[in-house]
Amino acid sequence: MKKVLVTTVAAMMAAAPAMAELVFPSLSYRTGPFAAGGIPFADGYADYFTLLNERDGGIGGEMVNVIECETAYNTEKGVECYEATKDQGALLYQPLSTGITYQLIPKATADGIPMHTMGYGRTSAKNGKVFSNVFNYPVNYWDGASVGIKHFKEVAGGSLKGKKITLLHFNGAYGKEPIPTLEKLAEIEGFEFNAIPIDYPGQEQKSQWLQIRRERPDYVLFWGWGVMNQVAVQEAANVRFPMENFMGIWWSGAEQDVLPAGDGANGYKALQFHNVGSDFPVFDDIQKYVVDSGKAAGAGDQIGTVLYNRGVYAAFLAAEAAKDAQAANGTSTITPAMMRDAMEALEITGAEMAAAGLPNFGPEFKVTCENHGGDGMAAVAQWDASAKKWNLISDFVASDASVVGPLIEADSAAYAAENNIEERCN
Repeated sequence: MKKVLVTTVAAMMAAAPAMAELVFPSLSYRTGPFAAGGIPFADGYADYFTLLNERDGGIGGEMVNVIECETAYNTEKGVECYEATKDQGALLYQPLSTGITYQLIPKATADGIPMHTMGYGRTSAKNGKVFSNVFNYPVNYWDGASVGIKHFKEVAGGSLKGKKITLLHFNGAYGKEPIPTLEKLAEIEGFEFNAIPIDYPGQEQKSQWLQIRRERPDYVLFWGWGVMNQVAVQEAANVRFPMENFMGIWWSGAEQDVLPAGDGANGYKALQFHNVGSDFPVFDDIQKYVVDSGKAAGAGDQIGTVLYNRGVYAAFLAAEAAKDAQAANGTSTITPAMMRDAMEALEITGAEMAAAGLPNFGPEFKVTCENHGGDGMAAVAQWDASAKKWNLISDFVASDASVVGPLIEADSAAYAAENNIEERCN
């Protein structure tokens, strides 16, 4: 028997007649070894939509209903959640798991429902000519690998020739995603590349860090998630690896990843594709309309943390696409097809972010039929253990399109051939 946790965010009076609503399923994970990351994201995602309901009366006059289904980051459960919710008016899916994403790509495409895999999932889904219903704007894992290498090259004085770079990674689809890009960059930049996997759930990493201590890489990139993140940071501190040369991807750079290591985590770096902290007007509104009124999805104590912010950002991008779909079609009751078309024409400007209470929260970007991934920009954040806060220490930097682009073309072409998909956008 399938168990589906349903949370209705729409604030509707019990006696009111049935009305149309905009349905955004949330494939969350509040249980399991990855719950520490899943909970704040799910809270931020739900709270932003609650804000729109409470403050604005929904989106275009339609209340938003967030249907939350627990996946425990398990691929099979994620597929079950999709099947259990897709016929309830679902406009958009955010699987929040690369494994689940891979399984849902053909299903969602066949069902005509768009998916947004923001900063995760199948990287080559950026190619809209092949992946019609999948969007991974504003950035993907290969972008992250490229920007990470750019940063280390800058730190190294402009050249990585002869350097050693290790990828410490979750031993699964997510963790393996950046390997092709890093192998190509190693050829171009002349550094020695090595990958060290960590088996799920990653609570024991002594052998991996003994190998790192033995091989003495100059820099370590880290693709971790859940409890393995804090273990990795602690083990790096234990072997006295220079924290300024240790950088996580955006899923390995939240407060819960570094706080357990105390001062030992000071200087650890992580890539981010949005801003950090709570100094944005939208959070004052969330506090007033959502938390203080007792309507928060969680305890209301995660505002301003990295993953809560990311959930808010994901909901913001979904809401902006929904508004565009309503405007383009002259109706407030949009369909998944209308949502997909709006996502494919989405343009996020500084003015739109400011209007939503998120000024300078992320880079501006534009989506097209050919490009479902945006401009691939990321910034570097660094942990200040004394202040217990993340600080962006770089501007948002674009990835190397001359490296990432051909890899995306090759991988998406192989997928198209394997699945008999004819390219579109002609």
